[in-house]
Amino acid sequence: MTSRGAYSPVVSSDEVVEADVLNEVVAALAQAAPRWSATSLTRKIELLERVVRDTAAIAPAWNEAACAAKDLDPEGTTGGEELLSGIGSFVRVASLLAQSLRDLRDLGRPQYPGPVRHEIGNRLAIQVLPTSVLDRVLYTGLTGEVWFRPGVDEATIQAQQAWAYQPGHQAQVSLVLGAGNVASLGPRDALDKLFVEGHVVVVKANPVNDYLVPYWRTAMAALIDEGVLTIVTGGASVGRFLVEHPLVTDLHVTGSDKTHDAIVYGVGEEGQARKAADQPLVTKPLSSELGNVSPVVIVPGEWTPRELRYQAAHVATMLTNNAGFNCLTPRVLVTHAGWAQREEFLTMVGEVLATMPSRRAYYPGARDRWERFLERYPQARTFGTAEGDRLPWTVVTDVAPSSDEMALTVEAFCSLMAESPLEAPSTEEFLDRATDFCNDVVWGTLSMTVLIDPRTMARPTVAAALDRAVAALRYGSIGVNAWHAVSFLGGSTTWGAYPGHPRTDIQSGRGVVGNTYLFRDVEKSVVRGPFVAVPAPAWFATTVHGGETLWRFFAVQSTSGWRGVPALLRSALRG
Repeated sequence: MTSRGAYSPVVSSDEVVEADVLNEVVAALAQAAPRWSATSLTRKIELLERVVRDTAAIAPAWNEAACAAKDLDPEGTTGGEELLSGIGSFVRVASLLAQSLRDLRDLGRPQYPGPVRHEIGNRLAIQVLPTSVLDRVLYTGLTGEVWFRPGVDEATIQAQQAWAYQPGHQAQVSLVLGAGNVASLGPRDALDKLFVEGHVVVVKANPVNDYLVPYWRTAMAALIDEGVLTIVTGGASVGRFLVEHPLVTDLHVTGSDKTHDAIVYGVGEEGQARKAADQPLVTKPLSSELGNVSPVVIVPGEWTPRELRYQAAHVATMLTNNAGFNCLTPRVLVTHAGWAQREEFLTMVGEVLATMPSRRAYYPGARDRWERFLERYPQARTFGTAEGDRLPWTVVTDVAPSSDEMALTVEAFCSLMAESPLEAPSTEEFLDRATDFCNDVVWGTLSMTVLIDPRTMARPTVAAALDRAVAALRYGSIGVNAWHAVSFLGGSTTWGAYPGHPRTDIQSGRGVVGNTYLFRDVEKSVVRGPFVAVPAPAWFATTVHGGETLWRFFAVQSTSGWRGVPALLRSALRG
C-alpha cells in the first residue's frame, strides 16, 4: 500500500521499491510541516544547539573521511582547509542561526551588529561581520556587509526580517539537491530551508559525496528525529522523482547552470528547444547557487617585495583550495597591461604553485575539462605533473579580454585559471574598465575579488573609483583585499548570485543562502580585509601549522569559546 500523497510516475520494475520508499519519505515530511510551523522558537534553538554539539563530536571522523576521499592529510594544512570549508562553515551557520532565533524570541527580531551605511545608488549596507566581540578576535581585520537593493530603507529591512516567523507562514516540503564538491553544502542548504525559510526538507546527496551521508545523519540527528529532515541518496532517477513529486513545493540546487537547465527544461535537443521557447517542465519555485568564472582584479601599484610574496600566496591558495573544485575558485586574474610588476607577480604566483603538491582530481570530468582548455590554450604553464588521478596547477596568461575566449566564458572547474590584461591610461580608468569587463565579458555573477594596496587606495581619486566599482559590480559577493570565499565562510554575509537572472539565462543562479540574519531584498555582500594580514591566515596553503590552527579555530567556534582563544593565538603566531 502506498502512503497518502503517493506519486506514481512511469518507472521501471527495479525502481518501484525505491519509489514507494520515497513516497513514504515525502508524505511523512508533508505531515510534519504544520507541526514545524507551530514549533516554538525555544525548541528550534534547542535543535540547533544539539546540531552544533553533535557535529563537534563527529567532526574528526567526518573530516577524516572527507580527507581520505580527496587524498588530503587530515592533520596538515590541507586537512584544516577541508575542515574550515566543510564542517566549520556548517557549525558557523548553525550557531549564528541559533543566536538570531534567540534575538527573535527575546528582542523581536535578529539583532545585526551594524553600523548601517549609505552607499552609492541609494543603497543601504549593514555590517554583519564581525558578529560579536569573540568574532573580532577570530576574524581579525575582516569586515563584512550585506548590501540591499536600491531604495530599501532600514525600517523595511527590519520589518521584513525573519519573514518565515510572521503570522500566516505555512511550512511546505523543500527539496535540496546538494553539490558534490564541498562537504557542507547539502547540510548548510538544509539549515537555510529549515530555519530561514521555515520549511521541512528532504536532502538528496550528490553521488560524489554519498560517503558523507552517515556523518550528516549523525550531525543532524536532532532534526531527523524531529521528523523535519530526511537525507536520501541515489542517482538521477531519485532526483527526478523528487523534483516531480507533487508534495515537494520548492527546490534548491547547487551545481552548474547545466544542472539547472536539465531540471527545468530537460536534456538533449528537446530540452534545448524548450529552453529556447521558455517552456519549462518544472515551474516550482527554484533557488540555486551555480557556477562562475570568478575574477580577481589586481589594481596596479608599487608593491613591496613582502606584499608581492603575500598576494602571490593569496592567489595561489585561491586556486589550490579544494583542488580547484569550487565555484569560487579564481578563474581569471584581471591585470593592468602596463603594470610594471605584472610579470614579476605572475612569476611569483607560479613559484608558489610549483611548491604545492598536485592534488587528486576527484570531481568527475576534471581531466577532460583540463585537456579541453589545454587544447585551446597550448601556451598554458603547468606546475606539477598530470599523473594518475592528479592534475597540475595550470595558468594561462595573456588571454585576450574578449567574450570569444573560452577561459572567460566557460568555468574550468579544475586546477586551472587564466590571466587577462587590460589597457588603461590610469589606475582610475583601469578600475572602471575592469568593472565593465567583469560585468559584461566574464561569465557569471557569483563572486569576485579586488586586490589593491593601501597607498594606491589612499589616493582620493582611486578611492572614489574603487567605491564606484564595488557599487557597480554585478556579483553576489565581492572581496576587497579578502578572497570572496570569506563571504561564504563568514555565514553572517549572504552567499548567492547577483539578483536578476531569468531562468533562460540562469548563469550563477537565484536567491541567497547563509542568510543568518534572515534578511530579504539582498543585493550583494562585501567583505574587506587588510592587504597583508599578520600573521597570514591559517588557511593559506603556505602556512606550516595551518591544520593545527584551524582545528583550534573550529574548537573555539563549536565548543571551547573564549577558553580556547589563547591556544588558538599561540598556534596562529607560529604560522
